[in-house]
Amino acid sequence: MTQATLTEHASLAASESGTTTLALVGHPNVGKSVLFHRLTGTYVNVSNYPGTTVEVARAPARFDREMSLLDTPGVLALPSRSDDERATVRALLHEDLRLIVQVGDAKNLRRTLNLTALLAELGVPMVMALNMTDEASARGVTVDASALAEALGVPVVATVATGGEGIAPLTDALAHARHPAAMLRYDPEIETVIGQVTAMIAARAPHPRLTARGLAILLLGHDAEVQAWLATRSEGPALLAEVGALAPATGRDSLPARLARERGRAAEALSRTVSQQAAGKDRSLSLLVGQVAVHRIWGWPMLLAVLYVVYLFVGDFGASTLVGLLEEDFFGEILNPAVTTLVQTHITVAWIADLLVGEYGLWTMGMTYALALILPIVTTFFLAFGLLEDSGYFTRLSVIANRMFAAIGLNGRAVLPMVLGLGCVTMATLTTRILHTPRERLITIFLMALAIPCSAQLGVVLGLLGGISFGATVIWAGAMVLVLLSAGWLAGKLVKGRRVPLVTELPPMRMPVLGNVLKKTGGRLKWYLIEVIPLFLLGTLIMFVLDRTGALPWIIEAGKPLVTGWLGLPPEASAAFVMGFLRRDFGATGLFALSHQLDMIQAVVGMVTITLFVPCIASVMMIVKEQGVRTTALMLAMIMPTAFFVGGVLNHVLRLFF
Repeated sequence: MTQATLTEHASLAASESGTTTLALVGHPNVGKSVLFHRLTGTYVNVSNYPGTTVEVARAPARFDREMSLLDTPGVLALPSRSDDERATVRALLHEDLRLIVQVGDAKNLRRTLNLTALLAELGVPMVMALNMTDEASARGVTVDASALAEALGVPVVATVATGGEGIAPLTDALAHARHPAAMLRYDPEIETVIGQVTAMIAARAPHPRLTARGLAILLLGHDAEVQAWLATRSEGPALLAEVGALAPATGRDSLPARLARERGRAAEALSRTVSQQAAGKDRSLSLLVGQVAVHRIWGWPMLLAVLYVVYLFVGDFGASTLVGLLEEDFFGEILNPAVTTLVQTHITVAWIADLLVGEYGLWTMGMTYALALILPIVTTFFLAFGLLEDSGYFTRLSVIANRMFAAIGLNGRAVLPMVLGLGCVTMATLTTRILHTPRERLITIFLMALAIPCSAQLGVVLGLLGGISFGATVIWAGAMVLVLLSAGWLAGKLVKGRRVPLVTELPPMRMPVLGNVLKKTGGRLKWYLIEVIPLFLLGTLIMFVLDRTGALPWIIEAGKPLVTGWLGLPPEASAAFVMGFLRRDFGATGLFALSHQLDMIQAVVGMVTITLFVPCIASVMMIVKEQGVRTTALMLAMIMPTAFFVGGVLNHVLRLFF
């Protein structure tokens, strides 16, 4: 059964149950997910950069339990081009929508109205939530909401979703939703074509809710979802062929470009009529910081300064101070001796006691690694990650990285999933759907699986190398960037297709909202405790079984030529790579536990190799879901040899200089 059919079945069920469906639609990063939380009480991951919401979220409304709300992915423009835009168009086509709430950006009204001009053609009753009015005021932008409402023919409500302002008036306005007035008439030549296609759709493939004119405009703009929907109608294929023959008659420019240009002009004209910019107020501190962050020269020193502060917070405070207090003082001197004494006193079967508190004991290794070593590190990393995320800084990395990524056949937009990968590569793999082509998604997923460490692993890396020296951390980071660019360059040459230019939205730089940061940190820590601890215990159990059966000593002995000869690591490091088959951060923690045996070169080589090692099981399963079994197997077949090759080369190079 197709996705469209599944969605239609869900819509039919909602309709039969008497539920009214309302969709939140808008550009990326205009506050849709925050507004969704305010209206439903359901929390979805809210981040201050595009691409957070990739799939449609659904929940009943707080103010009316008979109303179902959809939080659609952000759209840069319609007709749809990327997966998130296509998901939004699928919702418009297949959901039983009775109402659309367009969430607009008060400080960028022209962009908001550009989307309104197309939504107005679809014929669904609308209300506009003009969000982020506080940030607009800070920039000296004022919008006459009454005049805008009169021009559009729909209620317009000023809101500040993060502060809960305007939510009650917005819910009241839903009862007064109206069919919006058309914002423009296209030039006569285009209107003729639109009229012809509108008549075809109305007569041969009418939509139950959307107007034939709105579908005609989307179709003439080459919207793939509208084409797919029409192809399922009985006369759809013939209709699509006839429409294709009309496009060459529209002049020298492409028809989609002419449609978009005229909508842009209409949006610009209306925004000038209903909004004003106070002189001198647009140079706010946040705007200046945002401009510095993307400056082709000053953006790099700012990036290095940010990374150094994160290093100090995670690598020094988290991995040194907090881990010392927990792992050495509390677990090492108080808790573990007490648990060991308790187990050995009450459990007389030697192998069971050893399973719990032995060298590879579920408590002394599994829980100690998870709670004493990893938890303080990932907590500080999640806090730092959340602060940067909520400030709007991460989106600017896509601009800074754009030229660098051009060398590997990508644009800077690919940096967004990679940054998300620093939190969780599994979920970041899912967000590659925001990229525009299958080629970009394939290359980005491969690079994340190879060279992007997740938060838990990165925290361990910073903890180990930060305890040695800042230089060790710089060498590790330099090696990872070199591998990322080299592998990306090679993949860009081998994978067929062209590079898509960067088009992205830059959210405002702002002071992070402490509540958002703490909420996201708490959610991520909950994920860590629920998902990671069981896997640590499973990995410890595997290590215990391998040790008791004699397989682990055999693996360590068999791995000596590679681990001790090529990589220059102690023989015990073989066990860390065995752990790494389950989770890379578990393997990294195994190396962390050997830190007293490692010199600077061994620590760097070990962490580079384990970072490039196979991704965690959950990530592998997500790659299978997105790319298929064959592609996933090919990726893993390239990743594992690459990890050991790079580690060995780095070992021999470093020993020439240190």
